[in-house]
Amino acid sequence: MATTKKLPQRMCTGCGEMKPKRDLVRIVHTKDGDVLVDDTGRVGGRGAYLCRSLTCLQAARKARRLEKAFSCRIPDEVYEALEKGLSDDDHAG
Repeated sequence: MATTKKLPQRMCTGCGEMKPKRDLVRIVHTKDGDVLVDDTGRVGGRGAYLCRSLTCLQAARKARRLEKAFSCRIPDEVYEALEKGLSDDDHAG
């Protein structure tokens, strides 16, 4: 009998949907106080996840969900870096 490997699920900070971890972008708040986009998923620190969608990023930014998740101010550079890597075509919710 073949065992099925369970895929880790994470909640999108923008839309609130549970999705496979690999389908989301991780934003990390490091111990040094930096907030950055974690492309590898291995940077140490507290993580928050977003769909690869401009809509979800805008919803999270408007409701200040990343600030609430990390209890700190998110620099505009982080939002700009996320916007460059996202397109609105990738997500339907």
